[in-house]
Amino acid sequence: MLLGMHDSDPIEQAGAGAPDNFQRLWTPHRMAYIKGEGKPGGTGPDDGCPFCEIPKLDDTEGLIIARGGSVYAVLNLYPYNSGHLMVCPYRHVSDYADLDDQETAELAAFTKNALTALRRASGAQGFNVGMNLGGVAGAGIAAHLHQHVVPRWGGDTNFMPVVGHTRVLPQLLADTRDMLAQAWPAPGEKP
Repeated sequence: MLLGMHDSDPIEQAGAGAPDNFQRLWTPHRMAYIKGEGKPGGTGPDDGCPFCEIPKLDDTEGLIIARGGSVYAVLNLYPYNSGHLMVCPYRHVSDYADLDDQETAELAAFTKNALTALRRASGAQGFNVGMNLGGVAGAGIAAHLHQHVVPRWGGDTNFMPVVGHTRVLPQLLADTRDMLAQAWPAPGEKP
């Protein structure tokens, strides 16, 4: 909801604000992310780790795009761009060096499939791909490894995230999940 500061604004009249010609975009739903609600409290798979819980859900409810033998692809609940997904091992492991050879290979293959699906479904022109290993490196959920795949387009960075600290996403997550699941390469198909 946009709220402009005008002479007739009840907030201003109550002394809670001063006119400054800015409009506000209120996003109270983001407070759950800011406060870390739903974030696992411990470091083990039985401590409520969302990346351990998601595979127990059906694909639509869990926003799962594809499942493999060792890893799965899932949409990020707090995306940087539409189509921002993650590739996660099923096994609760925090460090890339601790993946076994099969997990490493399938994580790489799923990352390639994610690039293919995002190009097919949305015409992505570039990508940010990577992992934040450890809390000090920026991992929001450091206890369970996950690789981010963020699609990029020319001009996709605008004033909203820079000035407004707000991301504008043109599509609902459920619709994005359906679109990417349909575009995901079939088993054996070369990405």
